This record gives sequence, structure tokens and C-alpha cells, in this order.
Amino acid sequence: MSQTDQDLDRLSELLHALPHEDMPMSISELDGYVTGLLACPELIPPSEWLPLVWSETGQAEFKDEATASVMIGAVMEHYNSVAEAMLESIWIDPIYEVDPNSDEVLWEPWIDGFTRAMRLRQEPWERLIERADEATQSTIIFLMALHEIYIGQSNFSDEEIDEIDREAPDLIPNCVATILAQSRPELCSIEAGDPSDMPFKAAARPGRNDPCPCGSGRKFKQCCGRN
Repeated sequence: MSQTDQDLDRLSELLHALPHEDMPMSISELDGYVTGLLACPELIPPSEWLPLVWSETGQAEFKDEATASVMIGAVMEHYNSVAEAMLESIWIDPIYEVDPNSDEVLWEPWIDGFTRAMRLRQEPWERLIERADEATQSTIIFLMALHEIYIGQSNFSDEEIDEIDREAPDLIPNCVATILAQSRPELCSIEAGDPSDMPFKAAARPGRNDPCPCGSGRKFKQCCGRN
């Protein structure tokens, strides 16, 4: 069952209510996190990944059992919603934060969540990189490079970082689709007659400011590309 805007607002409020000193995830970080969990070639049980939603140490400080139950239920609802959406299409719709002052799309928290999920199962991801086609290898390396930009450890020039920063929100869904085709091949339907050894490469998704392909005449971000 897909989540409504009200469901997501409620989840965001619940996360925001957690002790700030514990560094709980924001809804954008959580969305990247569960996407990374579901993209992983190996299943990760909730008992292992849930505690890291509440704090960087994995220690939860809920005021009572009822609060814990509500929080866990809301997070699992989002996890299941993303999983169900992947069953329908490998094109994910990331939940990005937006700077209220500049309206700039902030992709960094989402990437931080995705790479945190990757670190929970480094060996399966390494094996995926070894056996994947060149497009998927480059895609995974690019996502890791985005995280290096986020934490200030990138070797790119300032000009290159500025360009990547502008393009990253549109590129991330393409990257995830490419990875899912390799890590979760059961999600991809192969058309009859296609060569079985043909590597999958996700087709380009329209940019946020491009005309929407549905023909509405509006920009993609204001039409079918709205989160």
C-alpha cells in the first residue's frame, strides 16, 4: 500500500521528535537507507538495521513501549511501501530535502542513508561490483563518489562538484534502477527475444526541468516527477 503525503509528514514528525543528540535519521536519510537495504543483494533483517534509524550508536531512547511501537510501525510501513513500489517499477522516487531559503534540492541526506545501508553488507556489495557489468560498476562508484562529496573528501574540483550537485537529483533514480537490475534481477521483466547475456542499462529519466513526457506541457518536476 502506497503512503500518502500525510503518512510521510507523520513519519517525518516522529523522527524529528527523537532526541537530537542521538543523531536520528531524517525522512530523506531514512528513504535512502531503506532503498539501499532493498537494493542490497543480501537480505538484511530489521533487527539489524532498525536501531540505526533511531541513533548512530543504535541505542534507542523511547519514553515508553507505546511510543516505540508507533515509531517502529511507521518506519516499517515506509520500508514496505518502498519495497512494494520496487515490485511495480525499478524507478524509485527519492524523498529529497529542500532548502527552505533557496528551494535548492538537497540530495546529500538521501545519499548518506543509502551508503549507510551499503556499509551494513560490504562483502555482498563488493561481490556485486566484481560480477556486474561496466555500467553498474560505474554507477555504484558514482554513488560512493557522491557520498565523498557530502563528507568533504572528494578529489573533484569545485567546478566539477557544482555540476554534479546540479545533476545529482536527476541521476540518482537512474543509478538505483541500474543497480536493481543487477542486484535484484527478479524485479526486471526481460522481454522475449532479448539476448540473455545483454547487460541492462537504465534508460535516461527526464530531467526535473525537462518537459514532462506525458504531454501535459508542464515541467517534469511539476507533473509526473513530483515526489
